[in-house]
Amino acid sequence: MAVILRVRLRRLSGRQPSLVRAAQAILRAVGESRAELSLELVGDGRMRRLNQVYRGNNRTTDVLAFAMREAPSPCRRLLGDVVISVPTAVRQAKAAGRSLNEELASLLVHGVLHLCGYDHEKSKREASRMKRRERAVLRSLNVALCRLVMRRGSRGRL
Repeated sequence: MAVILRVRLRRLSGRQPSLVRAAQAILRAVGESRAELSLELVGDGRMRRLNQVYRGNNRTTDVLAFAMREAPSPCRRLLGDVVISVPTAVRQAKAAGRSLNEELASLLVHGVLHLCGYDHEKSKREASRMKRRERAVLRSLNVALCRLVMRRGSRGRL
């Protein structure tokens, strides 16, 4: 499984390798271990433009997901693109009293689930279904990352 990471920020402390490992663990947890994923970390300005162009909302948001399997494409292994606004993630993490790592993992799970067909905006029932799946994937991700930390020491943190 390939995870392609693009960082469109001037400053981002060494989270790139751990984000790639987290994305790979998430893909395994959702049953997409053979899929490819594109992950892009952006600022609020770029996220606002993407949100305006693709969703008609002239504001920034935390995560956007662009599914590729629904589009006519020769590359059927590419699940899609997940775009995360790091400044928004920082604000949300601070407001929720959790680490940036936890917030990024949560947003990544949310985006990947959208790529897998989950849509919390469809109905309350679908929103509940997606939230339950998010929690289950995050629990499995925590277990997988704990194993990774045990094998690698503290360098394996997300």
